[in-house]
Amino acid sequence: MRKLLRQGVIGLSAAASLALLPTAATPAQAAPSAIPSGMTWTVLAQGAGNGTVRVGADSATDPYYGDTPATATLPVLCLRVTGSGVPAGITPDFYAGWARGTVAATPPVQGKTLTSLSVANNLCVQYYGAGWRMAEFHDGRYGSNLESSGGWSFWAHGYLPSNTRFWATINDQPANPWN
Repeated sequence: MRKLLRQGVIGLSAAASLALLPTAATPAQAAPSAIPSGMTWTVLAQGAGNGTVRVGADSATDPYYGDTPATATLPVLCLRVTGSGVPAGITPDFYAGWARGTVAATPPVQGKTLTSLSVANNLCVQYYGAGWRMAEFHDGRYGSNLESSGGWSFWAHGYLPSNTRFWATINDQPANPWN
């Protein structure tokens, strides 16, 4: 009888302990916010006098769920791929590829106005002309003939303001303002 009571008390204690544990989801299990978020990038480096800039993810970037509420107002990072060769001093790799073109930023727009990739691309065309589109997470290229696609950042021609975040897109995750 005593053994049965002890087992019952142990079982009851374990159940009570579980009931006291917080029920909040861990970050990996967190439900998406009611307000959509978009992924943002920033300037990571300026080329040494060659008119290039490296843009990409930093510690604030979340390419899986987005890091900035779509209610924020930021420029769109635009890219025009021209097929330009890699400038001297840049060695493209998976994490810092060469985008084969030029980047520019639109005036700031509220993320929720970017209701689709098409809308974002059209904004780039509106400001810079045909051939421009929203920059994408995987635009960096590397390899002997730039045949491979990388991610996280890329180099391109252009000048962008430092200490600024930009809306950028990712094609294989729900981290865009329109998702």
